[in-house]
Formats: sequence, structure tokens, C-alpha cells
Amino acid sequence: MRKIYVFDTTLRDGEQSPGVNLNTREKVEIALQLEKLKIDRMEAGFPAASPGDLAAVNAVARAVKDVTVIGLSRSRESDIDAVREALQGAQDPCIHVFLATSPIHRKFKLRMEKQQVLETAQASIRYAKKYFSKVEFSLEDAGRTELDFMAEVVGMAVREGANVVNIPDTVGYLNPSEYGAIFKYLKENVPDIEKVQLSAHCHNDLGMATANTLAAILNGADQIEGTINGIGERAGNTAIEEIAMALETRSEFFGAKTGLVLTEIARTSRLVSKLTGMVVPGNKAIVGANAFAHESGIHQDGMLKEKTTYEIMTPESIGLKESKLVLGKHSGRHAFREKLLDLGYELSEEQVNDAFAKFKVLADKKKEVSDEDLLALLEEKLIDTPEVFKLETIFVAYGNESTPTARVRIATVDQTIEEEAEGNGSVDAIYNAIDKVTGEEVTLADYSIKSVTHGKDAQGEVHVVLSQNDVAAQGRGLSTDILEASARAYVDAVNVLIEKRKTFSRRERATL
Repeated sequence: MRKIYVFDTTLRDGEQSPGVNLNTREKVEIALQLEKLKIDRMEAGFPAASPGDLAAVNAVARAVKDVTVIGLSRSRESDIDAVREALQGAQDPCIHVFLATSPIHRKFKLRMEKQQVLETAQASIRYAKKYFSKVEFSLEDAGRTELDFMAEVVGMAVREGANVVNIPDTVGYLNPSEYGAIFKYLKENVPDIEKVQLSAHCHNDLGMATANTLAAILNGADQIEGTINGIGERAGNTAIEEIAMALETRSEFFGAKTGLVLTEIARTSRLVSKLTGMVVPGNKAIVGANAFAHESGIHQDGMLKEKTTYEIMTPESIGLKESKLVLGKHSGRHAFREKLLDLGYELSEEQVNDAFAKFKVLADKKKEVSDEDLLALLEEKLIDTPEVFKLETIFVAYGNESTPTARVRIATVDQTIEEEAEGNGSVDAIYNAIDKVTGEEVTLADYSIKSVTHGKDAQGEVHVVLSQNDVAAQGRGLSTDILEASARAYVDAVNVLIEKRKTFSRRERATL
């Protein structure tokens, strides 16, 4: 299986995304995670851009050990010198020199003729080779460069000792057949082309960055360049995770794979998203929130019978725990029943039918029905939860210069218990007193209040979620006194928790 080297430019091209500005600490944090992902080559920045970028590249170069660290440079001696300074201390340094070659760039940006471009590129490679054993040269806007001139520049780079020659589709202009044909042409027309690795660097302006990169691989590219989550200038770069999983999933077709630790993909994606502030769209391939989520009843039924019916790769392969069967208005009875079992409820056929009908009504009102919504539906409408504990009275003493104290009286099956406790607030004091009575060790995972009616005498509904180990339970309390509603909700949740714990125990015994 042919290895495709991965050149990550998240810290350089990715940071050029509008609105993104990573500090040195953040760059190092991402770099260390990219090292865990087993990126082969990491472009840490553009040292000549600013003193801050030079310092950040140097910090990255010193932090990572098992990755080739690269600094970007224009075809200028001063830029090359900046990269030399920035990569001091790097275990495996490399310089990435570039110069535009397309007619439009030659005319309007560089104001150079072909020969001047060729000579400038040659001089920069020669100067870089004095100080770096590893040199990559890029023909900026190669996608719009004449094939014969491109071959001439690439041939020169080969003769001058470049290790990698990059053929960027800088503005995302090409389609896969065009871009792949460039690599085929260079392989067939440049003498000694086997002495260098050819690299593909694609932008996503027309949404074809991944397709173009895969076409380059099919036509002999040895290295791909991209970013995590596909971030970058304008519409972004090739998303590295998409290439890696395309090669993994279709390895028999491409005959090539990366050396990435695929189970680090999800973690790396989340980190880059968090530190750059660039939210990953839900429908983003591989790492989007919906990439392994299914709502359609037909799809859910297939997934429950055999996952490969609708998933060509597993969430576990990129470091996620499992697929999601999202309950919504398109969901079917099979997925609904499985969700009830996951939540610890074994209902009769009649109860399932009743619950499913109510679920469909709720699903028409909400885009997605959460576990909490289902728990509320089940516990309030369907399940008659036994009252192990029943709140009888509460008394609260509070002043802004005293510690809140609460006393509760709670009835059990065979006795009435009264306890008193302090807290950092009235509700906290009430809950501490209830805990004394029940003896349950629980965590208050959520607490919310909403008004059920209007006016000064409005009823307030308190909603709490308690958790204990891996079991969670909701409770609700209704009263015109919000402290009483809080107490009732907490006791209700404790009763539900006890009943759910019994249900889980019954299921475990049935499994044995």
C-alpha cells in the first residue's frame, strides 16, 4: 500500500482564515495534538510575516519532536533567513519556498516575464539549500499556469535539489480531471521527476478541494496538503480528515493510505474548532455533528439491523464513541423502542404505542427530541413512579446576614422523618436536608425554573436532573411557592432515580 505523506498547514494557511488569530500557546497546543495525530509535516507559520509569527514558529519547532516542522518563505533571501531563525532548535526542519507562475500573477502581481520567474525561483532554491537539507518549492497558482512552463519550472526545481515540489490549485479553479492530468503530465514530461515528491495543495472555492486532491493521488501525487476541518483562506483548504478517511474507506480503489492515527481525528477537530473559534458545520463530512447521526425511520431501522446499511465507516474509527439515532418527526417505532430501552424503560406494547403517539405529537413541535424530553414524556404521562419518599412540609429560615437553614418532613412507607440542614442558599439548604432523609448520594446535574401561568400568583414549575453513577433522572415540582416547587421536584427525581435503578437491575438480571 503506497504511503501518502500528510503536510498540515492548519497553523499557517488555516490561521489565515478571516477572524482567526492564534497566539503562541494555542499554536503549540494544536501542534502537540497534530503530533499525536501523526502528521508527517507541519507548516508552523510564515516567520517573515511578523516577529510574533517568527516566535510562534520557533516555539512549535522546539515543542514537537516527531514531525518535520516547516516555515513558509517567499523567494527572498530575507524571508529564508527568517525561517532559518525560526526553525532553530527543530529536530527536523524544512523550508517551504514559493513563487507564483501563472500568467495573471506574472503580469499583475510580480510584473515579471517567464525567464525572470524561473531565475528568481532558481536563486531562492539555491540559497535555501545552503541552510536546509529539506526544501519544498511551490509554484503558486500552478493550476492556471501553462503546462510547458510549469514543467520547465518543476524541472529546474528537481535539478536544484528540491525534495518536494508542490502544485497548488491556489484559487480552487480546477476540476478533478484537469488537476489529476497535471500530475500525469509532469510524471511523463519532467526528467528525473522520481527524485522529488509531488505535492497537491487545493483550495475549496468551488467545493472540489477533496475531489481534486484525490485525483492528484490517483495520478501519482506523493504528498497532500490541507488543514484540519478544512479551514483556510476564503472557502478553505482540503480537509485532511476527509482525505485520510477516503483513503482508509476506499483503500482497494486508491491503493494508498496515510500514516495518521485515525482515532485522533475527532479530538484534533474539536481542539482546532475551539481554539480558532471556527464552528464545524453539522453536515461537515467526517467530523460534523451529523456525520454519524440518523433521523429517518428507514435509516434507523437499517442501522439497528446492520450498521453498514447506512454507514461506510464507524464513528469509533475517528475516535467517537458511537453513532446517534436522533429522534425527530421522521423517526420510526423501532428506533423509539430502542431509545426507551437505553433509557431504562421496558414498556408493554400498549404503553409503547401510547408513548409513540405522544412522541410524534411532540416531534412535530420540535426539531429534535432530546433524552430529557422523552424522560419528561414517560415519567409524567406514562410511568406511575412509586413514592418511596413523600414531601409533607418544609420550613426555611433565611436572612441576608444569616446562613439559610431548611427543615423538611418526609414520609416513607413506614415512618415520617424530619431533618434540618444549612446551605449556601435556601434551595441548597432544602436539598441538603432532603439528602439527609433519603441517604442517597446524588449530583444535581440541572436546575431550572419556569412560569406556568401569568400574574403575581403564577405557578412556578421547577425542573431538576439528578445523576447517580450512570443513571440520570428528572423531577418536576409545581407550586405557587418556588421553594416548595424546588423541594417537590427534588423528591420526585429521587423517587424516579430509585425506580430506574430497579429497572436497570431487572434488565441486568435478565441478561445474565
